[in-house]
Amino acid sequence: MKALNTLLAALATVTTGAFAATPAAPAAPDLAKGQATAQMCAACHTVDGSRGSPANPILAGQHPEYLVKQLQEFKSGKRKNAVMAGFAAGLSDEDMRNVAAFYASKTAKPGAAKDKELAALGERIHRGGISDRNIPACAGCHSPSGAGIPSQYPRVAGQHADYTEAQLLAFRSGLRGNSSQMSAIAAKMNDREIKAVSDYLAGLR
Repeated sequence: MKALNTLLAALATVTTGAFAATPAAPAAPDLAKGQATAQMCAACHTVDGSRGSPANPILAGQHPEYLVKQLQEFKSGKRKNAVMAGFAAGLSDEDMRNVAAFYASKTAKPGAAKDKELAALGERIHRGGISDRNIPACAGCHSPSGAGIPSQYPRVAGQHADYTEAQLLAFRSGLRGNSSQMSAIAAKMNDREIKAVSDYLAGLR
């Protein structure tokens, strides 16, 4: 009986230790703290991450997992941008989750395409790709509505055309190197096709 009690006590100790070693799940994002952090982002991204300068991305309604990934990659240097690297350097993982959740909770104001002919070409590429050059449809990853897939592919619908075009050009040139998939796709696209997709996506809702 004494041996049995000793064995049970030992098992209890091992079990307790195993549970203690299990890392705690991250706390739920704090939107109030995220809003406070977002104040330093407002000059470029506006207070709610909506329609600021076309040179900067609209963050409102973006998937929080994607925003966290980008902040982490700015901080690590995997994604190059001197301004964003400076901001991200001072953020903890918790700060990133909070500010990403804050922006994700907002709704961006709708945008519009500027060139009807270009937008029509952009729609064809978005929906069907360009088969003779093995360029896949944007909709395959970003969905027909441009809503993206949480944690995998960003929302692109309604994004500033200037920003989308700049990012596709950066992927094509190698200036932006944090997505081998996008670099390979953009490498096959000419300037007009990139501009067309960007214009179409700006008005997609």
